[in-house]
Amino acid sequence: MDKLRIMSVFGTRPEAIKMAPLVRELATRPEIESLCCVTAQHRQMLDSVLEVFKLKPDWDLDIMTPRQTLSTITSKCLLGMDEAIDTLKPDMILVHGDTSTTFAGALSAFYHQVPVGHVEAGLRTYDKYSPFPEEMNRKLVSAIADLYFCPTENNRENLIREGITQGLFVTGNTVIDALRTTVRPDYRFSTEELNQLPYQEKKILLVTCHRRENYGEPMKNIMLALRQIAEENQDVELVYPVHLSPVVRESVDRYLRGAPRVHLIDPLPADEMHNLMARCYLVLTDSGGLQEEAPALGKPVLVMRRETERPEAVKAGTVKLAGVVQDDIVTMAERLIRDGDAYRAMAHAVNPYGDGNACRRIADAVVWHFGRGPKPEDYR
Repeated sequence: MDKLRIMSVFGTRPEAIKMAPLVRELATRPEIESLCCVTAQHRQMLDSVLEVFKLKPDWDLDIMTPRQTLSTITSKCLLGMDEAIDTLKPDMILVHGDTSTTFAGALSAFYHQVPVGHVEAGLRTYDKYSPFPEEMNRKLVSAIADLYFCPTENNRENLIREGITQGLFVTGNTVIDALRTTVRPDYRFSTEELNQLPYQEKKILLVTCHRRENYGEPMKNIMLALRQIAEENQDVELVYPVHLSPVVRESVDRYLRGAPRVHLIDPLPADEMHNLMARCYLVLTDSGGLQEEAPALGKPVLVMRRETERPEAVKAGTVKLAGVVQDDIVTMAERLIRDGDAYRAMAHAVNPYGDGNACRRIADAVVWHFGRGPKPEDYR
């Protein structure tokens, strides 16, 4: 019997972190030929993840251009995917999450009548412009997909409410699988600045901020809040791996450059980011992935957004919504800096996102879909 040709498609750093362990898991299965197609929507940051996980793509669209727009990303992905699908002839295409690569990959698969598996399916805010364009991307992929790999039961219930009842699996989140391979107590960073941070003497706050819906006034408020936190708390140091987006870098340079106890560094490889997170005190972010990763490492998260599509973490107590108002962000951060009981309540809450076996469940579901194995049990 011929092997199943399963092609994983991704193009950004967060997608790569979450898909890399799945690509490797699929490659261990005797029934599967694991193929990897990257769009390079984020070229430099994607390549760093591929290097960490030692992945060599079977196809590379290399679409990234300076100041690219959503339209150019989507159109170049669609055109590039035509050739990739015609050449590699996959039996199924797996896409992840909610990027423009995700939507274009799923749409191209549909045009070629190739089944689609959606990894990290069912996340919703029910505001199509926030996060933008992610909320609409994932809803559009839901209309195309054949298999839905939901990190949590809440994600599956979202899909059921939308009338999607077949091909649903609760798997946990693949990022927990990734953490199991990258975080080590004896880890040494590639830059001495990170090795020499006073992890024991001071509270290290890890910061990221890059989302499109935060461009403009919200990002200004966030930067001013971060500066205020650093200036008013002598026992705190902020480490901010600054996204390569020119919009983000301009805002950081205007409001944060030169602030005391603020370390502005380039984006980190996945393994360095995970190990920095493991050693930090608190995470302030507008990222989706960090809301899942940090709780798995026992780190409280303040989300600098108006809403989150990850309500499980808020309900569990590992994540709190800080919003995009300067005073609110400062107040919530300083409470966790100064109030040990409030900090421990978040740090010791149970992470709802999985047990590190999401990739195994997804691979089992793919094999089951093609009649080659039993149906896997859901993550509970």
